[in-house]
Amino acid sequence: MGLVVNESAENYLETILILSKRLPVVRSVDIANELNYKKSSVSIAMKNLREKKHITVTDAGFIYLTDEGRAIAEMIYERHEFLTSYLMSIGVPEQIACRIEHVISKESFEAMKQHIKL
Repeated sequence: MGLVVNESAENYLETILILSKRLPVVRSVDIANELNYKKSSVSIAMKNLREKKHITVTDAGFIYLTDEGRAIAEMIYERHEFLTSYLMSIGVPEQIACRIEHVISKESFEAMKQHIKL
């Protein structure tokens, strides 16, 4: 998958995935509340994700991941869970572990996965 997604978009896609596991439907207001962002910022981001075909939005405002959006979100979520757990297990504070997790490359993550058994 030759997917180039910026960190902000990754964060939104991951948040939509997480919320979709917890809520019957996901709306912009839910994303804004979860991330503590302004609704206007979320609206702009949703427009961009829709243009990239990563999400669909119904007339009622319900947000769904497309297959491509879900693939990206699941990859980000797996990386997040794996790296945050590992870094915290070696004593890195959670906040710093989350920041490190966001900047590590896909290649570095795959290399680490091959050598770390959690």
